[in-house]
Amino acid sequence: MTDNASPDLHAPAPPDDLSGADTTDFGYRAVPREEKKPLVRAVFDSVANRYDVMNDLMSLGVHRVWKRIFNAELAPQPGLKLLDLAGGTGDVTFGWLAGGGGPAIMTDINVNMLSVGRDRAISRGFVSDLSFCVVDAEQIPLPDRCMDRVTISFGLRNCTDKMAVLREARRVLKPGGRFLCLEFSRVQVAALAPIYDAWSFKVLPAMGTFVAKDRESYQYLAESIRMFPDQETLADMFREAGFTQVRYTSLSGGIAAIHSGWRL
Repeated sequence: MTDNASPDLHAPAPPDDLSGADTTDFGYRAVPREEKKPLVRAVFDSVANRYDVMNDLMSLGVHRVWKRIFNAELAPQPGLKLLDLAGGTGDVTFGWLAGGGGPAIMTDINVNMLSVGRDRAISRGFVSDLSFCVVDAEQIPLPDRCMDRVTISFGLRNCTDKMAVLREARRVLKPGGRFLCLEFSRVQVAALAPIYDAWSFKVLPAMGTFVAKDRESYQYLAESIRMFPDQETLADMFREAGFTQVRYTSLSGGIAAIHSGWRL
């Protein structure tokens, strides 16, 4: 949290809520709501081919540990169907299939990201029981009550209408189905906060410049994390969307968190 950061870090403080009837946040900027999706799409068009490399650099490889914990929480079973929203380059979907899960639909709103994920799936031999679809998580083109598990990993913060995503996830779940979200969250260890701020606002944009040749996209990614709801707020949003037995687990001092809820 930037509130605990040392003054000499010059980490920019998150602005007040930028969302309104006609505007929403794009990092620390307010933009017309209809412009956010094209802006986010441009970010991920830019980083798609370097996404996995940058994830390793951004998290020092820890994102792989978080995803292993996430996939263990999913508890894959052969008779269950998975819908992976904002599936990116496929880590969650592949973990589900490798763990013995049933048929999976890997989706993303970004064609370039989904293409990278499809190529990775083919190279790993994940060709059966796996389909790909370009999907806006706010408007899922599936019937009610058709999936056993729905996931979104590091994608919810990039959505314009987060409540719409949660409601859609619940809609497509069967009774007894579960929705899980892995996302960056609010640091809960005071001593970690200034280090995390320096890493986010100094190191990451520099890495974006030298590794991905794109400083602005990684500046946005750092800002989008700070604009995302904290653990308790997101849990309340799950409940508002109709999920029950909502709970969350903070990871690495709150840098990330897993939220889950059931449709009963």
